[in-house]
Parts: sequence; structure tokens; C-alpha cells
Amino acid sequence: MSDHKCFDVTIEDGVAHIIMNRPEKRNAMIAEFWKELPEIVRDIDDNAKARCIVLSSTGPVFCAGIDIGMFQNDIGGTQDKNHPQYGAGFYQNVKRLQAALSILEECRIPVVAAIQGGCYGGGVDLTTACDMRYGTEDSFITIYEINVGMTADVGTFPRILNHMPEGIVRELAYTGRKMGAAECKARGLYNEVYSDHETMLAAVMDTAKEIASKPPLAVYGCKRAITYSRDHSTADALDNIAVWNMSMLIPVEMMEAMMSSKQKRSGNFQELPVLKKG
Repeated sequence: MSDHKCFDVTIEDGVAHIIMNRPEKRNAMIAEFWKELPEIVRDIDDNAKARCIVLSSTGPVFCAGIDIGMFQNDIGGTQDKNHPQYGAGFYQNVKRLQAALSILEECRIPVVAAIQGGCYGGGVDLTTACDMRYGTEDSFITIYEINVGMTADVGTFPRILNHMPEGIVRELAYTGRKMGAAECKARGLYNEVYSDHETMLAAVMDTAKEIASKPPLAVYGCKRAITYSRDHSTADALDNIAVWNMSMLIPVEMMEAMMSSKQKRSGNFQELPVLKKG
């Protein structure tokens, strides 16, 4: 995989590790971030290069949010709010940023976030689009946009409401206060909290490898069914999973899963199909 300005990527044991690599800039989300992240995830997913993705960071801050330069150069297209193209340009660019993070939710394989230190603004948008979140004891989230006179618009609100009560989300949004790791876990946003970055990454990698050991098509089905169920009625979700299994259930894979478990060996499962371009 080619070099990137904002990320390092490794793939081992069925797990792709995407690491934000600008600690000196607190891993702020510059223009290249929004181009590189979807390219990396699509390459891994479309070409079935891994069965699980771990998204982590470097330095004392997980992510400082969207780089302020983005607002000056890219978001509105022009700084003149009276210009007829300002609103349309702003809307189009925000939709682009939203899509760059939605790829984490839409890809076929699970994405696990490992959060250390501060997770500000756009970083919350990023992590709420992941399947699971783990944090260090010193980590925290803040819906920081209110502190700079903005409303969070890249994905936090529609997703974080699936994890925490509405009143708590409103409090975080209206005040911009920091929610520490212990409260994140108690409220349901974090799966688990660890003492330090190294311990967290080791545990998250173990979880990712466990996911990668399962039948990929069944994992994909779980991810799709859970997301669909979250966004639809119970009746629709029940019908959807019935149709999915009617189309996708593979008896040979089921037999291999049962036999490998009984024989205490790794399963020999088919990879997800490579997605054709065009």
C-alpha cells in the first residue's frame, strides 16, 4: 500500500491497522486526511485485504478534530457569505466530509477504534462511525464545535444517539464539556477502558484477530444486519435478515465453522469477494 501523509497502514493476521501519524499536529484532520482515509478503507475492503480494521493514533492526543485551515480554504469555497455560491459550496463540501467517514460504517468489515488522550470534534465524528470503541484511562471525548460557534455536522449526532441517552448528548453538544473514559464506558460509548496506550492496543488487536478468525461472510452479515436494524423498524429488520440469509447462507462455511471449533483449529473460510470496479 502506498505511503500517505496522514496515515501508516499495516496488514497482518487478517487485521489492517490504520494509524494516524501526525502527533506533532495532534492528528488534526487536514485536507489530505479526508481523501486518504476513504481511499485506504476502500482498498482494504474492495480487495478483501483484511477481515477487520483497527483505527488508532499516535502521541498524547487521538485527534484534535478538523484542522482550522480547512475552514479557510476548503469548506465554503469562498469566504464571502453573501456570495451566491457560498451556501452551495459549503453544503457540497460537508457532504464530502460526511461520506469520507461513512465509509467506515458502510464497508463490509468491522472497524475498531482505539482512543488515547483527547478526542475532539471531528475525532468524535470519526469514532462514532466505527463499530466499536476502546479507550485509555486518560482519554476523553468532547463535542467541541460549540466552543468555536459551530454545530457538529460530520456525523456525531445521528450516531452517538445510538449509544447514549438524548439528554446526555444534548448536554455534551450544548456545553462542549469533556466526557472522560470512565463515563464513556458507563454511558455505553466505550466497550472497555485500559490503563495505557500499549495495553489498550494489545487488547484491541486480540479482539480484532478474534473477529478475523470468524467466517468473513457471516461477520459481514452481522455488521450489515446490525446497522440495518438500528435504522429500520423491527419488522423490516426481521425481513431483511431473512432475505440476507436466504441469499448468503453457505452450508459449507457453517460446517467448517463447527468442525474447526470441535477440532480446536483455525477455520479455513472463504474470503469476501473482491469488488469489481466500474
